[in-house]
Amino acid sequence: MDHWKQTIQRANALFAQGEWVDAREHYLRALALAQILFERWSNADEAVMAFVVSHHNLADLHLHLHQPEESAEYLCAAHEHLLAAAGQPNLPQPLREAALRHSNRTYTELLGFIAVHGEYPRTSSLLAGAMGQQSRHTGAHPRYGVH
Repeated sequence: MDHWKQTIQRANALFAQGEWVDAREHYLRALALAQILFERWSNADEAVMAFVVSHHNLADLHLHLHQPEESAEYLCAAHEHLLAAAGQPNLPQPLREAALRHSNRTYTELLGFIAVHGEYPRTSSLLAGAMGQQSRHTGAHPRYGVH
């Protein structure tokens, strides 16, 4: 966790200095660490948080660079991964529960992004698929959300 934190802090400092390329490289390193350690971190909430923060920082960077479709890709990737992890019986229960809890945040961030920047192919596909699954499996009206 310490190495991930140091990498994120360095990326944030580079971002604040306007060093976009170097910031992106450090954010990508942090994401790689979070992905590799996702199932290995002793604290499930920290593992999921690092994964989500890494994706969201990259999304913020791409928004700053006027690349909203790239931002959408990172937001969707984070949300999809958490939903998949929450449903994987081979993962430890605390990690599945943390993934499900944090998926509420990724969903909210995704909806906020869409409200401001509009839909993109991946956001439309993700939300349409999730709404279809929700209404098919629970009988819930899609208008009331995915979770």
